[in-house]
Amino acid sequence: MINVVLFEPEIPGNTGNIMRTCAGTGTKLHIIKPMGFSLEDKYVKRSGVNYIEYCDYTVYENFDDFESKNEGTYYFLTRYGKKPHTSFDYSNKNENIYLIFGKESTGIPKEILQKHLDYCMRIPMNANIRALNLSNSVAIMVYEVLRQQDFKDLLRTEPFKGEDFLTK
Repeated sequence: MINVVLFEPEIPGNTGNIMRTCAGTGTKLHIIKPMGFSLEDKYVKRSGVNYIEYCDYTVYENFDDFESKNEGTYYFLTRYGKKPHTSFDYSNKNENIYLIFGKESTGIPKEILQKHLDYCMRIPMNANIRALNLSNSVAIMVYEVLRQQDFKDLLRTEPFKGEDFLTK
């Protein structure tokens, strides 16, 4: 199972976008408090449009609470990672994969990262910016895992207008 973990998210629009990505990919979302907003926030709902109801998510009091309830392989996305995100093998469809992202302002605490150095990674980019937008990074990572798993359980054609829409 693919899991996205948000460590202390601060921006409701990012979390709403991430909830929509998770809803559309069957990815479980884990949110670690404190949050910089309420999940009832209108900006979360606007970003997630009307798809939030399809998002499977759990909220945790802190990282220890999250860790105590979730077993699997933890991957940490950090600008300090030294391995590209594509250098890991996510192809095992039976593995519980946790993609862990830090808060927008400061990322994942150093104390947590230091315990998991072999699983710290970075999405490559040039030196013009510190990091990509959180919701964009989540989408990149979720789709890399899905690509390696041959887009397990995802539709390959558009379900509403039909697969022949362009040829009619």
